Parts: sequence; C-alpha cells; structure tokens
Amino acid sequence: QVQLVESGGGSVQAGGSLGLSCAASGYTYRTYGTYCMGWFRQAPGKERVGIAVITVGGGNTYYADFVKGRFTISHDNVKNTVDLRMNSLKPEDTAMYYCAAVPGACISYNEAWRRVERYPYWGQGTQVTVSS
Repeated sequence: QVQLVESGGGSVQAGGSLGLSCAASGYTYRTYGTYCMGWFRQAPGKERVGIAVITVGGGNTYYADFVKGRFTISHDNVKNTVDLRMNSLKPEDTAMYYCAAVPGACISYNEAWRRVERYPYWGQGTQVTVSS
C-alpha cells in the first residue's frame, strides 16, 4: 500500500520562505524502480495544478513557469522524501499543497507531468498561506 504524507507548510508573509516534505511509504526506488513524484496545489475555487516534479531514480525535474527560480524540488535518498523549498513567496501562492506519485519517469512532452489524472497516489494536503 503506497502512502504519501505531507509535512511543513503554514503561514508566512510575502517574500518569505517555507519548506514542504512528502514522505513515501510502501514505495521506494529499490522496490518499484523509477517513479515520478512531486507537488500540486489547489486554491479555493480553482483547479488543482502541477507545480514541480522529480523523477526518483532519474533526477529529472520539471517546474511550472510561475514557480521557476523560486521553488526547488529535491529527493532525499535516506529519508525517501520529496522536498519542496519555496522562496520569495507571494500571496497568490496561497493554496492547499498536495504530494502525488506515479510509477515511471516524469514526462515532459506536452507537459504531461502536470496532468492530475496521471497520478494514482496522493497525500492529504498541507495548507500554505502567504499574507501581503
């Protein structure tokens, strides 16, 4: 059984930084091979959108344009977590942030990595609030 558990998040003023972490249990590179894991977010009344993903076991990373240069995704091999470092936060970054995973490498063609329906495994979400 694959489980994803997010931690981190919280409230911060605009310009500040936060870190998110997603722990994957029942799902490791050594057991299942390469997989794509990353972060999505959903603001009230809006669709869930992809932010950043990483191919665990491959290292490729992909980012949405609106977070490039501000957010950094990484994988911790020891803890088996995927972490998102968020800098220069803006009020429009306020949303519920979700961790997701899918077997296989992340796909950049036609930004397939951003398609919510491709991911069978999801965490419960963690709130990020940025005040102006």
